[in-house]
Amino acid sequence: MHSNIDIVIPWVDGSDPEWKNLFEKYNTNSSLCDARSERYRDWGMMKYWFRGIEKFAPWVRKIHFITYGHIPKWLDVNNPKLNIVKHKDYIPNQYLPVFSANPIEIFINRIKGLSEKFIYFNDDFFLISPIDSTFFFKKGKPRDAAVLNALSPGGLSKIKMNDLDILNKHFYKKDVFLSHPLKWFNYKYGTTIFRTIALLAWPKFTGFMDHHAPTPYLKKTLDEVWKLEKVSLLETADARFRSITDLNQYIFRYWQLCKGDFHPINFRRFYKYYEISNENVDVIAKKITQQHLKVLTLNDACELDFISCKIKLQAAFEHILPTKSSFEI
Repeated sequence: MHSNIDIVIPWVDGSDPEWKNLFEKYNTNSSLCDARSERYRDWGMMKYWFRGIEKFAPWVRKIHFITYGHIPKWLDVNNPKLNIVKHKDYIPNQYLPVFSANPIEIFINRIKGLSEKFIYFNDDFFLISPIDSTFFFKKGKPRDAAVLNALSPGGLSKIKMNDLDILNKHFYKKDVFLSHPLKWFNYKYGTTIFRTIALLAWPKFTGFMDHHAPTPYLKKTLDEVWKLEKVSLLETADARFRSITDLNQYIFRYWQLCKGDFHPINFRRFYKYYEISNENVDVIAKKITQQHLKVLTLNDACELDFISCKIKLQAAFEHILPTKSSFEI
């Protein structure tokens, strides 16, 4: 069974000589997290990402594979379900080259042939068991959790605050709640609903409970935000590396929530986030082979025994996905 749902996924080959030369040319501040080469090293697990999509989500219509220009040697670019998208194909030339995920994300509605319904993946989001299209979309709308949160310092908090500044310009919190009360106070959210209740007194949005996991979108949402906030989005495109003045793709997710263009789901019951370390790599490998979850997010930490961790995780994925996908030569 196929659907009209696409996947968009960016990927980078940190060992590509041309890309590395450009990276070094424009990298004038090595303390930036995005400017650390460890963020771009290859774990050799991209083929398992494709195997997981083909085996566990065969309903996907097309995969839009975003790349600077490099392509994995094993990837069959002639697969009819694959669309190779180079940065120059959809990002205006004046903003290239780019080494931050934020400009790569904010322009994705410009990808030629992109379906109205799509799921945004990172290359560290892995499917490890069967998942139905209705997990991401219901009656034509994305499934998500509208749960409030209070931003804490660190991480992406400065960028999320920029997203919230834009959001609060266009939406009144009270009106949003009154328009779709059952989407904000829904039993599916479990105890996380108390976060929303605790923040009701604040007149503006102070943050949302985020999940670092595949996110379903309607293309029209991105189009609408671009129409209303083009100047702010282009300021993000001006930064080649992540900047504290950026917006990111969360602005589109928050917008969807405030518009009510979603159906409630408690996604956290089905996925787990890990920052890979020497101490937890065996736990992660066990989670993969047990297949109790649907999605695992495996974030690269800069300080670890890279080779050892890589071997253990590859072995776990090989255990559940030993057969080549049609995306492999």
